[in-house]
Amino acid sequence: MTKKVMRPIAIFDIDGTIFRSSLTIELFRKLVADGVFPAAIISKVRKSEEKWLNRQGHYDDYVADLVKAYEKSIVGKKRSEVLRACREVIRDHKYRTYRYTRKLLKTLRGKYFTICISSSPFEVVREYNKFLKFDKIFGWEMGIDERGRYTGKSLHIPALYKKELIVRYVRSHSLNFAGSVGVGDTETDIGFLELVSKPIAFNPNTTLAAEARKRGWKIVLERKDLVVEIDPRKARFLKV
Repeated sequence: MTKKVMRPIAIFDIDGTIFRSSLTIELFRKLVADGVFPAAIISKVRKSEEKWLNRQGHYDDYVADLVKAYEKSIVGKKRSEVLRACREVIRDHKYRTYRYTRKLLKTLRGKYFTICISSSPFEVVREYNKFLKFDKIFGWEMGIDERGRYTGKSLHIPALYKKELIVRYVRSHSLNFAGSVGVGDTETDIGFLELVSKPIAFNPNTTLAAEARKRGWKIVLERKDLVVEIDPRKARFLKV
């Protein structure tokens, strides 16, 4: 009997790693624009958004406020309306990717078993995957009632335990980490990056950059039409 050759795995974050924005942000804006979410909900996030845009606040604070507004607004909304918005968001934004990670994914596809873990709603991640073509996807899942409307209750938030999720999935599907690749951009990705053979900190925030330097992980920066690979042993980060 011929022994089956097991493909190595490649794990990617999406928001800020492949997609040059946040799928949650774009979906939220679309739902407001379509009148599914009330226009007034924008005021709940405008202050933190402006602070971030003016470099007086943190992106994480802005996203946290937006997620709270999303959770509040989604209650009672029809899943069909959200799915329509997801299709339109991906139709309009699917090419807004980083060149480095998009090319890397294309290179690995078929040779590796590819996995993505996103903190964005599963519906929009699944729609985006029609374009990205990962073998397995994970996203934020929320409850639906018998009428097809959102309850507001979170059923699965993979971003909170990426490492444990990957370990469990790999074990239950007879995969392994030999020759594996991982790409992430924030400290929430450290868990799965420390599992893989070839971790890549892509456009990392301060926390991930410091961890990458300490552990000798590859650091890659993409700005405009330039991609730079940094030797973590020689990297020097300036405080801003």
